[in-house]
Amino acid sequence: RRRKHEKMLAAARRSGLLQSGVRAMSLKSSSGKAIWDGPRPAGYPHHIKTIASLKKDQIDSILDMAKDLKASPQKYLKALDKKTLLMLFEKPSLRTRVSLETGMHQLGGQGMFYSLADSPLGKKETIQDTGKVVSRFVDAVTMRVNSRLAVEEMAANATIPVINALDDYAHPCQMLADLLTIIEHKGKLQGLKMAFVGDCQNNMTYDLMRTAVVMGFHINVAGPKSADFEVEWGVVKECEELSKVPGAGSFSIGNNLNEAIKDVDIVYCDSWMSYGIASDERAERLKALMPFQVTAASMEVTKPDSLFMNCLPAMRGEEQTADVIDGPKSIVFDQAENRLHAQKALLVSLINGFGWRP
Repeated sequence: RRRKHEKMLAAARRSGLLQSGVRAMSLKSSSGKAIWDGPRPAGYPHHIKTIASLKKDQIDSILDMAKDLKASPQKYLKALDKKTLLMLFEKPSLRTRVSLETGMHQLGGQGMFYSLADSPLGKKETIQDTGKVVSRFVDAVTMRVNSRLAVEEMAANATIPVINALDDYAHPCQMLADLLTIIEHKGKLQGLKMAFVGDCQNNMTYDLMRTAVVMGFHINVAGPKSADFEVEWGVVKECEELSKVPGAGSFSIGNNLNEAIKDVDIVYCDSWMSYGIASDERAERLKALMPFQVTAASMEVTKPDSLFMNCLPAMRGEEQTADVIDGPKSIVFDQAENRLHAQKALLVSLINGFGWRP
């Protein structure tokens, strides 16, 4: 046992995963007994507020693990043994909640769901206090909330990883699943061209722009020329800064569907009627967005081997027609499945440290 302890410690030091003076973590054997108590991984806790919270090499590491984890899940059955993930959800959820709970179970840990409808964040207790308290109970927190400010405040006060599972500004878990799916179908990311069309003033647009720039591909963003549908200026400036890094990708913003999707590798849509859209706004939104509906005819101007993506939920007859989302170019259900594998890899990387392998 001592030799095993020493080998693990030496390997962790060589990999650069350790630093002194931070909260201790416990490594356990398959029997659950502690075999080593040492420092947390360097940079712990690592909060995921947007996809840009991760560097390219960290994303590559997560994707490599996700591929291995998907191919050989039995290797990871005890990866998060006795670990607990708290899920604080303000918004309705199917894919996010089920994939996180299933993922923690498959890794030997537990996912604990808490609906913020029961006790809204910041009402009976400040978010600062909540962050400090739950840090003493669980090993990581995921948040699916209405406001980016809640994620920021939780991350500023928690001493465990805080993961944004969706807010009004970003959707990093979906980005990892999308990247894994693209690699599976295209074999690469560098040099690809994507188009996101429709409502551009939302979390998916913003994080897809960040993702393209960080991972080295190009994205065309196109939607109605209206203050109600345009990309926030702060996101544009952020992506301009991110694009200054050598090897970074690029982006363009326009208002024409066919120009945006011409000769692209991937066309991406998201629901036009997100949670929180009032029913009396529906007709007006549809009128503004229908020129950006993706049809089979639209897909003909893309590359012959192009793909169609949608993070779901999808409305056939709105952002895309049924023959597109149910057609041969669609990989939307591969995307949905890969939420499970990508999030498992993210959780292992954040809780056990980047570079950890079974």
